[in-house]
Amino acid sequence: MMELHIQGLVPAVFTPMHADGSLNLGQIGPIVDKLIAEGVRGLYVCGSTGEGVLLSSEERRAVAEAYVRASAKRIPVIVQVGHNSLAEARGLAEHAQVVGADAISAIPPTYFKPESLEMLIRCLAEITSAAPELPFYYYHIPKKTGVEVDTVQLLERSARALPNLVGIKYSYTTVFELQACTEVEGGRYNVLFGTDEMLLSGLAGGAHGAVGSTYNFATPHYRRIIDAFERSDLKEAQRLQGLSVKLVREIMNYEAMPSLKAMMKLIGLDCGASRLPLQTLSPEECEGLQRRLESIGFFEWGRG
Repeated sequence: MMELHIQGLVPAVFTPMHADGSLNLGQIGPIVDKLIAEGVRGLYVCGSTGEGVLLSSEERRAVAEAYVRASAKRIPVIVQVGHNSLAEARGLAEHAQVVGADAISAIPPTYFKPESLEMLIRCLAEITSAAPELPFYYYHIPKKTGVEVDTVQLLERSARALPNLVGIKYSYTTVFELQACTEVEGGRYNVLFGTDEMLLSGLAGGAHGAVGSTYNFATPHYRRIIDAFERSDLKEAQRLQGLSVKLVREIMNYEAMPSLKAMMKLIGLDCGASRLPLQTLSPEECEGLQRRLESIGFFEWGRG
């Protein structure tokens, strides 16, 4: 099995854009430098937060290459290559390997969905065969993909068909199943939890690390949650996780993904517009979001 075992926080990074919706690749360097300085352990590129499914394949290649270049091997870069066209997904996987990404990840096709576990594995094998040198993380996010699968069985049955499968990005709230994934074959697989407002639950369930949107702008806060958990200070970890819940609840007063992207402007790293059908927050909405965050003290406890 390929060696990659990530622990700690992995922000699902944004795709910076200009006001007209074109890519703003020049902003990627400052974003990566800020995240590394704050102690993240990896970058997850072109996922849901990065609006990967709304980008053309050419744009996805440009974004992946920019993040790989900016990281300069200081931390691992995982590139999400899933696509409704397996041919496109294969091309994105091959490109990720060529430009020096450290791993790939993929959602399954979501229009004509795989109707069985065996068909899902066949689809993933098609994708991963194009990047045989790269570790692979399955991206489990059934609320978005509509693909419900027993992830424990997926891990148990994939050793031969998916030789470069090293783990799973588990973006679902069923912590009991996440825990079962961590126990497959004596803990063989790297399980990364994808629900920020439940990070403490994921850690208690055995998650090795976490991939999420809010780790882009509240990294110090989530590091404190992990630190409290690791020193067995459950009361403090619960208090800190409660603040995360407040943060997410305030963000969700507006459309989720554009609100998360707007947060970057509020911390001084403007990532610009969102792609349709996502609706970029208006200046008035951004001001309202800032007031809401000030009311809960986010800029003190979330950034300090």
